[in-house]
Amino acid sequence: MPVAPPFPRRLAVALLAFLACAFAGNHIAARTAFDHNAGVLLAILFRSGITFCVLAVLVFWQRQPLRLPAGTGRWQLLLGVLIALQSLALYSAVARIPVALALLVANTFPILLALLTWALGGPAPTQRTAWLMGLILVGLLFALDVPAHLSGSAGARPNWLLGISLASFAACAFACALWVTEHKLSHMRGTLRSMLTMMIVFSCAALAGRAELIPGGLNLPNAAVGWYGLGALTLLYGFGFTLLFVCMPRLDMARNAPVMNVEPVATLILGWLILGQTLSPMQITGGVIVVSGIVLLTYRKHP
Repeated sequence: MPVAPPFPRRLAVALLAFLACAFAGNHIAARTAFDHNAGVLLAILFRSGITFCVLAVLVFWQRQPLRLPAGTGRWQLLLGVLIALQSLALYSAVARIPVALALLVANTFPILLALLTWALGGPAPTQRTAWLMGLILVGLLFALDVPAHLSGSAGARPNWLLGISLASFAACAFACALWVTEHKLSHMRGTLRSMLTMMIVFSCAALAGRAELIPGGLNLPNAAVGWYGLGALTLLYGFGFTLLFVCMPRLDMARNAPVMNVEPVATLILGWLILGQTLSPMQITGGVIVVSGIVLLTYRKHP
């Protein structure tokens, strides 16, 4: 089968920026649903179920074989469980703290991926990578307003520590998922791998809901706005996730992937416009430092 040529650079960058905004909108819609009593597991069920159906249609339309390569079954299962945990932790964080802060913390996964790769026998981080990691962590201190919280001047925010911890766990789970994808499942077709991952995420959320592991996890929205948020997050995530994997072979991700890091910036703007969530000038400065550090960390020079 002939390989389609990459998109022109401007088109690829514009498409990735659009996808980043779609993912940002997904989290804003999720917070809207959660603010109107929607359960976290319900949101995951809607999101993963619809995305699975769309990807299943693509897999069968492309007539892809469903047999997994030998020895990959357990890794595919692990990948699905990791993404399920990441989804649960990130949505739980979004429900508790400003959406932009949750995304900033969760988007530190490149640091964790680099350290995990090193710990499991990969190359050690370069001096440039180490400096950028330090820069990102300093930026996070300001973005999360840690000095004010430690001094007690930020006021009582009981959900702050739990929200940050959940977002950090989401970053860890996603870094592990990326390592598994890159080192154990790289030979699988992306669409099939994603379809199976969404199927496992849906199954995990359904089992957790049936066992009542998350109190209120399957609560229905108590207002029409909550249903709109639930529908919007499903549409935005399903559309963005599917479009990303369909177009990925033509997006030159090795070169253009840093564009996706505009997601926290888009989240900050949408959170202000739609939810009325604002950050202090110091927090915004810290967020700029974090995003800039992540972009530089993931940037690769190309001739």
